[in-house]
Amino acid sequence: MNFLRTKQAVSRSAVIDIGSNSVRIVVYEGPARAPAVIFNEKVAAGLGRGLAIDGRIAPEDATRGLVALRRYALLAQHMDVKSVQCVATAAVRDAANGPDFIAAAAEAGLDIRLLSGEEEAEAAGHGVLSAIPDAHGIAVDLGGGSLELAEVSDGRVGRCASFPLGVLRLPALRQGGEQAFERAIRKMLRTAGWPGEGLTGLPLYLVGGSWRALSRLDLELTKDPLAVLDQHTLPRSALRRLIRATKRLNFEELRAIPGMASNRAAALPDAAALLAALVNILEVPEMTVSSSGLREGLLYQALDAETRAQDPLIVAAEFEGRRLARFAPHGRAIADWIAPLFADEAPADSRVRLAASLLSDVAWSANPDFRAERGTEIGLHGNWRSIDIPGRILLARALYAGFGGADAEFPAMGTLVSPERLARARQWGLAIRLAQRLTGGVEAPLKASGIALVDGRLRLSLDAGWHHLAGESVERRLRVLAQALDAKPELVLV
Repeated sequence: MNFLRTKQAVSRSAVIDIGSNSVRIVVYEGPARAPAVIFNEKVAAGLGRGLAIDGRIAPEDATRGLVALRRYALLAQHMDVKSVQCVATAAVRDAANGPDFIAAAAEAGLDIRLLSGEEEAEAAGHGVLSAIPDAHGIAVDLGGGSLELAEVSDGRVGRCASFPLGVLRLPALRQGGEQAFERAIRKMLRTAGWPGEGLTGLPLYLVGGSWRALSRLDLELTKDPLAVLDQHTLPRSALRRLIRATKRLNFEELRAIPGMASNRAAALPDAAALLAALVNILEVPEMTVSSSGLREGLLYQALDAETRAQDPLIVAAEFEGRRLARFAPHGRAIADWIAPLFADEAPADSRVRLAASLLSDVAWSANPDFRAERGTEIGLHGNWRSIDIPGRILLARALYAGFGGADAEFPAMGTLVSPERLARARQWGLAIRLAQRLTGGVEAPLKASGIALVDGRLRLSLDAGWHHLAGESVERRLRVLAQALDAKPELVLV
């Protein structure tokens, strides 16, 4: 993965996704490798409902979908969106009147690309890789009309397949009981050559709203202290409690879970049953939720190889740091300046430390009494990709310390991160805080100073001509950092 400084071409793009459950537009803005969502809207058109009746999109559903598409086309035009990708998946693909729907949508000025099942699976796999570049397993995208499987490994998408196992089709398949249901799924997969050699015993990467809803239920059941869906990991054993919960809780109780949509709550028992069958058939050890799927995969597929190789966390942190900085951003210079203090840390932690340095000025405009809390919020809940839950906590801990938070008040995160790693993240924040105080938030003084641990001393050195940078506030922050590093502070005027 490329940590080096990269150009961040900023543009506005959109994906319009015509699915079996909903018709949605998502508008993105920001660097190509890590664009942020600036508008997201969906209409539950239910284009796939009529397929089970007569193999056609029902007229009233088609009308709802077309009204939404005309609105989206007009909005994209006035939002100055430079690139719009409009894709249709299983419902339009399988409906006898799908071509009529596409022709009607074309009148709104939309050029619809009808994805095959394998193309849909490939895009979902690339979506997972866009957010989890080191993913190794099977991307599983559950939609309203179909289920897509895509092998992901070494930054590439391998074998792909699509099956008529969307949530709208599952109730009929489950009428014969759970054992018959699993046998039917096993037969479908076997006919298509799945799992095949090398595709058992791998983790699943869960893509799609129904899987996310199931994960919301898991977060509610476990009372997870950091309820972030993206990269939430479920062990195989979690399925037992999820299935029990979907049988025990009624619709209203499921609907009351924070963030749970009505249509997703209704589909939870079917989604849980399908996931249990897949886990058994594919011998899955664990599952990881990916908030990035087909739409993000389409954007990722359009990138050149150099842009794909960029680190999405670092790209996003650098963009956000530049947007919110007081002066010219210099987070990389801060990261380099404090690096001698952390030469022994793991590469994964160095990456989070770099992200914290890039974000070291993002809370300056907040009320001074709440800057530390603002830093924590950005670290924990920022729209970051390619960072796991422990990584978010470390990022938040560093920013909390960097913006002067009282140590006793940092939110407790249970056993999600070891005390040793949390202490290290606090040291990052204190070192960043010293750098910002020494320099006043500008870069030049960093080039005329240095910091190092030498024989149990934390030595801050200032070059000739820069001695006046020293002062009470700088010395105070040097002492605090030295204490955190179990060293004695030392100021050296060269």
